[in-house]
Amino acid sequence: MTTNTTIGSNGTTISKTLLDTMNGASSSSSSTTATKTGAQSASDLQNTFLTLLVTQLKNQDPTNPADSSQMTSQLAQINTVTGIGQLNASLASLSSQLSAGQSTQAAFLIGSNVLSAGNDVTVSKGAATPFGVQLANDVSDLQLVVKNSAGQIVNTLDLGAQPAGVVPIYSWTPVDASGKTLPDGSYTITAQGTINGEAATAPTLSAAQVVSVVQQPDGTPGLKLSNGKTVGLPGVASILPTISSS
Repeated sequence: MTTNTTIGSNGTTISKTLLDTMNGASSSSSSTTATKTGAQSASDLQNTFLTLLVTQLKNQDPTNPADSSQMTSQLAQINTVTGIGQLNASLASLSSQLSAGQSTQAAFLIGSNVLSAGNDVTVSKGAATPFGVQLANDVSDLQLVVKNSAGQIVNTLDLGAQPAGVVPIYSWTPVDASGKTLPDGSYTITAQGTINGEAATAPTLSAAQVVSVVQQPDGTPGLKLSNGKTVGLPGVASILPTISSS
């Protein structure tokens, strides 16, 4: 049974349940009611607390004022939770928009040739597929070591000083150290350079065509490449220019 309490000389009454909420108290009956009806929304609770705060301030006994610290503390907590909920909703919406934009951007890359992490180079009919190097720092002397399928070094390309960033090699005539044309087949490259007088290595890049766009386990779009690998948009180091066959 719910009882009402009169506050002040003007006869304003509020329910015991609301008084318990205002004073931070709880009862088994109110707990049972909350369980049955479900939790109030943050907005409803906020309005209730504001109503209680105003009523309490208007009707409290000046000689024995009620302690409103618990109520105002709870109100501040509700405001915080409400703000966090609204922020999460905004971030979720923004994330959804970004994901949709990335999917559209990825779709435009279908059919393009890109450079991504790898060390493979294919030689066919006197031509080699593009490749490159990803430099985190400026190097005073960059060298690319080319090896055949047996692991033997067939050539070393001296690219000299290079700035930090992607160093693409679009057209390399595949020859060995003596200038002879390399036979068709698969080759690998490694990069080494000099930074502040000390030897260092750098990740290499290989070329492949974007075949399709797939969804990755984390929900972001992935590019399915002609070499069988799948990379995300951040994994694309460079988009190669289209070279006319004529």
